[in-house]
Parts: sequence; C-alpha cells; structure tokens
Amino acid sequence: MSKLIPFARRSASAAPDPAAGTSRMSSSEKFISIEGIARRYPAPGGKPNTVFENLWLPMRRGEFVCMIGHSGCGKTTVLNILAGLEAPSEGVVIVDGQAIEGTSLDRAVIFQGHALLPWRTVLGNVAYAVSSRWRKASRAEVEERARKAIATVGLAGSEHKRPSELSGGMKQRVGIARALAIEPKILLMDEPFSALDALTRGTLQDEVRRICIETGQTVFMITHDVDESIYLADRIVLMTNGPEAKVAEIVENPLPKRRERANLHHAPGYYALRNHLMDFLVSRSKSLRDAMPAGYDQRHPPVVRPGSDGPEPIPVPAAS
Repeated sequence: MSKLIPFARRSASAAPDPAAGTSRMSSSEKFISIEGIARRYPAPGGKPNTVFENLWLPMRRGEFVCMIGHSGCGKTTVLNILAGLEAPSEGVVIVDGQAIEGTSLDRAVIFQGHALLPWRTVLGNVAYAVSSRWRKASRAEVEERARKAIATVGLAGSEHKRPSELSGGMKQRVGIARALAIEPKILLMDEPFSALDALTRGTLQDEVRRICIETGQTVFMITHDVDESIYLADRIVLMTNGPEAKVAEIVENPLPKRRERANLHHAPGYYALRNHLMDFLVSRSKSLRDAMPAGYDQRHPPVVRPGSDGPEPIPVPAAS
C-alpha cells in the first residue's frame, strides 16, 4: 500500500520576487510555457472565427499570474487549454517539461461555481478528490489529508456539514480545499469570487493569498476585477479586445510580495499601477487590437512596471 504524502507546505522562498526578474525569462525559469497557441472555431462561409492566435506566455514556478481583458478576448479559453479541457487549434503548452495532453490531477481548477457534490459532506467532497489522486491510500490517510486541507481554508469543525448547510463563501472554501488537497502543480482559477458579496470576496482573497504565499503554489487566474488582480498577482497579463486578441503587455506588480489589504493604497506604486490597468481597459485594449505599434513581437510581449523607470507601456496608435 502506498504511503500518502502529507499535506505539503512548499517554501514560500521558492516563489521568486518578480521585482528581481528581467523582461525576458530564461528557459530554465519557465515552469509553464504557452507557445504559439491559437483557438479557432468553424463559422458559416468557411472562414473560422479566431479568438486568438500566436499567443506566447511564460510563467515561473510559484508565480501568481492574473489575466485581464474584456469579454471575448479568450481568457477562459486560455484557462481551459491550460487545464486540458480544450485543445488549441495550433501551438503547445508545456508544464514542468511536459506538453499538456488532456486533463491531469497536476492541474486543479476552481470555477465560478463551487461544483460540490450535494450528497457528500465537506469532508466527503475533499476526500473524494484525495482518493482520486492517491488511489491506494488507506481511508485513514485520505481522511487525514482531507482534514488538513479543510483546516487550511478555515473550515475545521464543518467537516460533516453538507453543501446545503453552507453559505456561498463556505462552499467556495470547500472548492479551494478540494483543489489544494491534491497538491497540483498549477492552480487554475476562473473568476472564483465573482458571485460572492464584497465582504466574503475580500475574506477569500485574503485566504487564497495567504495559502499561496505559504505553500509556494503556482496560480493562473482570470478576472475582470482590477483591484483583485493588484492584490493577488505577481504579474498581470493584459489582453486586447477580441476577436483575434493578443497579449498587449505583461505588467509586473511593483507592490511588495507580502502586502496588507488595509494599507494597499498607501504602497508606493499603487496608484500608478491601478491607473495603468484602468487606462488599458478603458481605451488601449481596443486601440491596440486594431493596430499594434511597429516593433511589437507577439512572441515576446512587452513587460512593463508602472511607477518605475522600466520600459514604457505600448502607446495607443494615433487615430488615422
């Protein structure tokens, strides 16, 4: 019988400080490498609808990356391709040296809805995921691992409640515990807090950030919420409007790795970062879709750091 690996707390020091990086990631740094992927769908008339094409994006191990863009730019499609739920029309995604071919327990997804099994308890829902990961583990080992994951998200004492007895925020905590319990290489999050009230959403953001820093978890998250991305992300990927969306630029978050929500707006660089993201969503996301500036390289999108002396953002092309 195989021995179940205890709930791992990978060293937070394994997650690099984005401020120490350069605009070009070396091959050895690339834990995730999205390489030239495209997604096209058949359409009447023979010409396919292109959501995006020739999309390149590297990620480091232990990095928290948010992708922002307007509806239709392909954010969820990128996440589905990373999860193995959808295949790209061309290109490849490599994770830890292996090309993605279908789903894997190395990649856990947290959706907008909690997607819990209503007939199982909190413990049963999380244990189900654990037993899927370690099929030969004993019942006691599975339960121990599940309980540790439940405690990590602050639900110790609620193990025997069913989803119908839980609030929306508690259900989402169970979803997070279930994902973390299988110790995935990547945690994929599809706007997991969007349906929650503001107070619950903030509390869960705090929990997710704490857990990811403590465990060194690698995360890819899509969101429409600028403030959420500023609080959670190490880097923020900005997508132009679709169809035929592109990665306009990759924004390095200049705020400290360990940040407090209450003092976030006092941090140097906060307003420069927020204004930069809002300006992109309001105007540049559309303008850059229609005309990228000379010298733009889809394989190496510009990396910018608002509020620093680093590279300037891509300018909005002048109206013709």
